[in-house]
This record gives sequence, C-alpha cells and structure tokens, in this order.
Amino acid sequence: QVQVVESGGGLVQPGGSLSLSCAASGSIFRITDMGWYRQAPGKQRELVASATRDGSTDYADSVKGRFTISSDNAKNTVYLQMNSLTPEDTAVYYCLVKASPTTARMVYNYWGQGTQVTVSS
Repeated sequence: QVQVVESGGGLVQPGGSLSLSCAASGSIFRITDMGWYRQAPGKQRELVASATRDGSTDYADSVKGRFTISSDNAKNTVYLQMNSLTPEDTAVYYCLVKASPTTARMVYNYWGQGTQVTVSS
C-alpha cells in the first residue's frame, strides 16, 4: 500500500506565492514519476507539472515561468513552488505518484487527497 499526502495549500492574494509538498510512503519498490494536477470547479482535472525520477520535468503552458516542480528522491517527496498566482490558478491540487509497490514491473497511479489553493483578494 502506498500513501500520498499533500500539504501547503491555502488562501493567497493575486500575485502572491505558495508552496505545496507531497510525500509518498508505504510499500514502495520504485517511483517512476511524481507530479501535480489540479481541478477547478466545473472543469476537468489537468496536469500542472510533473517530474520523472531522472529529473525530467513537464509543465502546463499556463504555468510555465511561474511554477517550479522539484523533488527529493531520497525522501520520495515532490514540491511545487507557485509564484505570480492569479485567480485562474484557484483549484484543488492533487499529487500523483506513479510507483511499483513490489519488484514486479507493473506501475500504478496513486493519488493524494488534494489540497485547496484559492487565489483571491
């Protein structure tokens, strides 16, 4: 069993910054990717940023230049630094961990419970 726990959401004014963190724990043989998704009311869940174990990153066009994803492989933790936030960034942010719980090759998706980010004056 793999547990994924996010932290760091909250309320921030437009132009402000927030930092999210996500830690994976439990029965983990290997992690291939860790990333952040978000879902605003009435919208589909979308990729925000992702990072592979070897350090490759990917960002949604809407957050490029404002958000930075980083990870600490030793701690199975991924971070999301969000700067220059706008009301359009308001959403529930979810952490996704792609991992193998055993030595088998199968990789599963493990989601966190989500953390609310609200950008408002």
